Amino acid sequence: LCLSVYAWGYNNSGQVGSGSTANQPTPRRVSSCLQNKVVVNIACGQLCSMAVLDNGETYGWGYNCNGQLGLGNNGNQQTPCRIAALQGINIIQVACGYAHTLALTDEGFVYSWGANSYGQLGTGNKSNQAVPTLINMDKERMVEVAACHTSHTSVAKTQSGQVLMWGQCRGQAVAYPHLTHFTSTDDVFACFATPAVTWHLLSVDGDDYLTVAQSLKREFDSPEISDLRFLVDGKCIHVHKALLKIRCEHFRALLNETDEETIEIHQFSFLVYRAFLEYLYTDTINLPPEDAIGLLDLSTYYRESRLKRLCQETIKRGITEENAITLLSAAVKYEAQDLEEFCFKFCVNHLTAVTQTQAFAEMDHDLLKNFISKASRYGAFKN
Repeated sequence: LCLSVYAWGYNNSGQVGSGSTANQPTPRRVSSCLQNKVVVNIACGQLCSMAVLDNGETYGWGYNCNGQLGLGNNGNQQTPCRIAALQGINIIQVACGYAHTLALTDEGFVYSWGANSYGQLGTGNKSNQAVPTLINMDKERMVEVAACHTSHTSVAKTQSGQVLMWGQCRGQAVAYPHLTHFTSTDDVFACFATPAVTWHLLSVDGDDYLTVAQSLKREFDSPEISDLRFLVDGKCIHVHKALLKIRCEHFRALLNETDEETIEIHQFSFLVYRAFLEYLYTDTINLPPEDAIGLLDLSTYYRESRLKRLCQETIKRGITEENAITLLSAAVKYEAQDLEEFCFKFCVNHLTAVTQTQAFAEMDHDLLKNFISKASRYGAFKN
């Protein structure tokens, strides 16, 4: 498998990665260090380019006078160079501002480097950094970073959906991550970047009209007009039969066979079952990764394939060294192959820390045997 990067256009600093500074009028594959590699994420600043590989390595090339390539120097690079300072750190996303770079790790940490005249590195000062520097996020796990090549603004989104921003804010300098009222990283650039920019629709309608989706979400677990209750762990969840029949084959069959107004559920916990019913109303789930395992079990049992994919994505975003083995075990148990591969690679990339956890010590014998065998083939035990 090989996922290549192509670049073209203005090339005065080597940002096209062709090995020269000649402009490139047509798409050209970026080779050099990226030859035969799997690139999973790319970003570009005003005059530099970045790429992330499937193994977490990060490469940069182009203009570097502010240290935005993270190489520890200020020399321009005409071909991709690996950021050695991130050795052993698994990066999953990069974002580039005008002359600075943000990187998100698979554990939810954020690193920054490059220009810092507006505090866009989030370090509390305005000193440029030529090597990646960890930003203090008060132990919050980040799931997304964002920047824009026209601005000196940085943005990150937490696992709980909060959006933080720092850097240039309408001409002011914000040197530490600051909590905003936004729910989307895009909206920060639409409102505070200079110049303002957005590539998604920005809603400015102030009326109180509710869409169909908003109305359904509001009526979930509302006893006022519900016609069915689920009793789980002694607690009630109020729903509507018609909606359940429309949204779920399981309920269509079940509710055509019964006129009961209350149905008791014993197989799943209240938290998991409520999240499942709420998903039928909203198309979203909001659970920590450990609880999403139970929802993954339910989605497998009810054959809800889309819900199963959402659970897998939630678990991926919440994986840590402490829970990686638990999540891997769940992925194997519920035959979630994509999630299993993701958890396995995370465990291999953090092998030392993962093998010291209590979950690893209590790992099922057959699973442990298979894990060691697969990790060996993956090259995890090479000197």
